[in-house]
Amino acid sequence: MSLYTDYLNEIETRKGEGLNPKPIDDGALVGELIEQIKDTGNAEREASLNFFIYNTLPGTTSAAGVKAAFLKEIILGQASVAEISVEFAFELLSHMKGGPSVKVLLDLALSDDAAIAAQAAEVLKTQVFLYEADTARLDEAYKAGNAVATDILESYAKAEFFTKLPEVEEEIKVVTYIAGVGDISTDLLSPGAEAHSRADRELHGKCMITPEAQVEIQELQKQHPDARVMLIAEKGTMGVGSSRMSGVNNVALWTGKKASPYVPFINIAPVVAGTNGISPIFLTTVGVTGGIGIDLDNWVKKLDADGNVVEDEDGEAVLEEAYSVATGTVLTINSKTKTLHDADGKELKSVAAAFTPQKVEFMKAGGSYAVVFGKKLQTFAAAALGQELKSAYAPSKEITVDGQGLTAVEKIFNRNALGSTPGAVLHAGSDVRVKVNVVGSQDTTGPMTAQELEAMAATVISPSVDVGYQSGCHTASVWDKKAQANIPKLMKFMNDFGLITARDPKGEYHAMTDVIHKVLNDITVDDWDVIIGGDSHTRMSKGVAFGADSGTVALALATGEASMPIPESVKVTFKGKMADHLDFRDVVHATQAQMLDQHGDNVFQGRVIEVHIGTLLADQAFTFTDWTAEMKAKASICISNDDTLIGSLELAKSRIQVMIDKGMDNEAQLLAGLIAKADKRIADIKSGANPALTPDDTANYFAEVVVDLAAIDEPMIADPDVNNDDVSKRYTHDTIRPVSYYGGDKKVDLGFVGSCMVHKGDMKIVAQMLKNLEKTMGKVEFNAPLVVAAPTYNIVDELKEEGDWEILEKYSGFEFDDLFPKTQARTEYENIMYLERPGCNLCMGNQEKAAKGDTVLATSTRLFQGRVVGDLPEKKGESLLASTPVVVLAAVLGRTPTLEEYKAAVEGIDLTKFAPPLAVPSTTKSAHF
Repeated sequence: MSLYTDYLNEIETRKGEGLNPKPIDDGALVGELIEQIKDTGNAEREASLNFFIYNTLPGTTSAAGVKAAFLKEIILGQASVAEISVEFAFELLSHMKGGPSVKVLLDLALSDDAAIAAQAAEVLKTQVFLYEADTARLDEAYKAGNAVATDILESYAKAEFFTKLPEVEEEIKVVTYIAGVGDISTDLLSPGAEAHSRADRELHGKCMITPEAQVEIQELQKQHPDARVMLIAEKGTMGVGSSRMSGVNNVALWTGKKASPYVPFINIAPVVAGTNGISPIFLTTVGVTGGIGIDLDNWVKKLDADGNVVEDEDGEAVLEEAYSVATGTVLTINSKTKTLHDADGKELKSVAAAFTPQKVEFMKAGGSYAVVFGKKLQTFAAAALGQELKSAYAPSKEITVDGQGLTAVEKIFNRNALGSTPGAVLHAGSDVRVKVNVVGSQDTTGPMTAQELEAMAATVISPSVDVGYQSGCHTASVWDKKAQANIPKLMKFMNDFGLITARDPKGEYHAMTDVIHKVLNDITVDDWDVIIGGDSHTRMSKGVAFGADSGTVALALATGEASMPIPESVKVTFKGKMADHLDFRDVVHATQAQMLDQHGDNVFQGRVIEVHIGTLLADQAFTFTDWTAEMKAKASICISNDDTLIGSLELAKSRIQVMIDKGMDNEAQLLAGLIAKADKRIADIKSGANPALTPDDTANYFAEVVVDLAAIDEPMIADPDVNNDDVSKRYTHDTIRPVSYYGGDKKVDLGFVGSCMVHKGDMKIVAQMLKNLEKTMGKVEFNAPLVVAAPTYNIVDELKEEGDWEILEKYSGFEFDDLFPKTQARTEYENIMYLERPGCNLCMGNQEKAAKGDTVLATSTRLFQGRVVGDLPEKKGESLLASTPVVVLAAVLGRTPTLEEYKAAVEGIDLTKFAPPLAVPSTTKSAHF
């Protein structure tokens, strides 16, 4: 059996699933194709030729290396293929994006054959994905007097690879498709349960929205062949939730343009829109593909004759339609005037925010990567030639307000800015290339990040990045055949690339399935750091962290930088005294509720929440910063006291040392370097040379929110409100209710304590509550299943040392076993407590799931429809979010508790103690410390 025969067998299998042949990334298979192409009498020659030309992945895949080498042979006359002329061979090389193809083009351009060198040079002038080894060859040849190298550099210095591209069309005709009413989660576009297939773009595309929706989109395309389908979130925000490149990829697959005729299933330039705009992370991802994101504002608050907002009986603003975007509506976007028009030419609104100079450049270049690499390439060429750089790109917007101080995020961006005007002090709205210190890749988007790295011809992590980490948490629950096929391959790629990996490809250290956000929070060792992570919950309590799509993660790994405007900030402070019976999670939920009460609209959306939380260590502060993803914030920054920050850094050092002791450090000793960096930061704080990050007193904020702790008198629950008559109000994180709202009789089918929202203190609270309940009830009996998943192994180890794990074991009916991990997802739950493997578990929804139609009470983060629990025809599944003690008690009772029952159950338990940071507490007995 040959690789080719195996491939044909796979093709037959895919045919049965309605799929085309899978794109080829294996160089050995391409080698077999070439042999069959050379054999003019081979029965498989035509098919092999077709696979070689149209179905071989570009970049740094082994397949691309073999393909590029064979094209070089054709160009040099060492091989002859009637269907591939020299000109066509060059064209194929031009679509391979870098890596082996650029090496071949440089070989040819710097060769002694003048005719071939000239042709190769013309192709090279269109390429932007060059790395140091490539530019060094050009520089060396130029210095040696090579005329072709000089010609190429002069072209690069003018950025002709960009300037000669077609301009964005002036009029862009679109036809609307309502993907849903209310906020549209990326889970609708790329379900977590289908995460295993994300690297197989055609297969994964089958899961977008519904098969019926896909047919409707195709029908619109047939009816309007001259228009692009614009996917819309009616009365909501498009792309909330996880930072999924796969979601944008799916939208582009169904509605975008083909990136290259020689690369299958890679589409670009989708058009997406929302009544309330696009989620910040999703909008960044749209830019990666050169797409368009429109804020429609097509529903507005109704005003009375006096100009006052009209409210309904619930006190909610009544909305009225400013213009219709019903499915099938034809609209026109004018990219020059930056306006949206109806079919009759009437102007509906400005869309200037979608057509900033930078975003137009992304559209023209076919995506943001090409612009990033293009700027670097032009800068290099100008320096090599000794010329003044005359950038072909729009100047970065630099906003400086005299006399205005800096917010925390403005300070971090100014400290880490790359390529900005020397000495300039930049405020919010400024476009900045910023140095990235920590990069995290998670395991369900990681295969796509690996593909993106291959596509941009990257081979090693940028030396300017302090550390990169590849997690294994999203596939921790079930080690099934899909995980066994995907994860080891991913870990080897990332380990070879230079990342610290959760699983050791050599098998020498224990597999770590720790939740990525927790690990990133531990390995961030400077409050001035910039962190990029492949998940929307990349929200550290040190530094500023941005959740990003898999492509932006790849770009950060390859280049050590990211580009974005400095976000506006909302300042959050606290007053009053927190009641002893409340958990800090209640403060987190109350912040959302009080913000809405104070401002009416969600002022957090798209902005940085600067939370002055001061007296909580990094683990506990992370509970707040983590939740800011659900607040629709772009990021969060924790303003900490000096002593508290030192304590957090010492904790981080101890956990990094655990990773080193396990054998997780690599040859570059990135983890050891983090400990050294933490020591320096601690020394700078203690000496006063550089105290903990604080904003300036004269900083300007978009809004300020003051959370009154005294106003929180009972546990708070975030409710998806699945039966709200207004569909747009369902599955948001804005409905926050006190536990008494449920009257102590709302049935709970499953409790879940786990995800990135909990930490060691939560696990200790579970143990303490179970002991309490046994004393008061005589025996603990669960009336609903309780799933408990510690976020990290070090927490489990610490609980074992301190005796709490033994208590949890006593009450559990199931305990994970790393020697025999589950190979099948759990489909039915008994009324017992399950001690599950550290990782995301139910929160991710791609492996474990509650039974359809269940009511789940959880500590996790997601209210999305179908994420934790699916629907039944007769009953919607719902996942309500609460603190650990509420969840534990509800699982024991089988229902939501009354306030009196709750207070009795937590009596004597030292829950999170938090007060506004007026003074640093010298000691605490809190379980959270």
